Amino acid sequence: MIEVRTMIYPGTFDPLTNGHLDIARRAVRLCDRLVVAVLINSAKQTAFSAAERADMVQIALQDLPAVHVVRFDGLLVDLYRREGACAVVRGLRSESDFRFEAEMAAANKLLLPAYETCLLPCRIDLAFTSSSIVREVASFGGDISGMVPAAIIGRIQGRFVGRRSQQKLEDD
Repeated sequence: MIEVRTMIYPGTFDPLTNGHLDIARRAVRLCDRLVVAVLINSAKQTAFSAAERADMVQIALQDLPAVHVVRFDGLLVDLYRREGACAVVRGLRSESDFRFEAEMAAANKLLLPAYETCLLPCRIDLAFTSSSIVREVASFGGDISGMVPAAIIGRIQGRFVGRRSQQKLEDD
């Protein structure tokens, strides 16, 4: 029996950025199967629903057959067990990301001793792009073409154009 190496790439992806895309494309080369887990966090107010975020991730990564997109709510270690994962992959943009990710990895390792984390540094040209910056720029009608995959630009702009129009009506 051939063992399939599965890694999990969890995130909110609200929305998916080119940095996320780069990490996913690099991670898929390290395993046989990459599960991109779109996290549902009721404590976090997102611009897009979990279904919309998962759909955008699926569209952006459709050329990678080894990628499987799932929505997930709960403990990451539970998904890790369910998927038979060998590691979780996380992207690092900065020193503060490293500290946060190291703490999360340690906490998850306490919950599941077999838990492993693979930290991938972000490409320097993508290190300062975050989902919150994309949302901010899009909310003012700015150009997000260098920040997100081309296949999902229209969906992101569509969400914020509607919000700008509604805000303008409320302000008038």
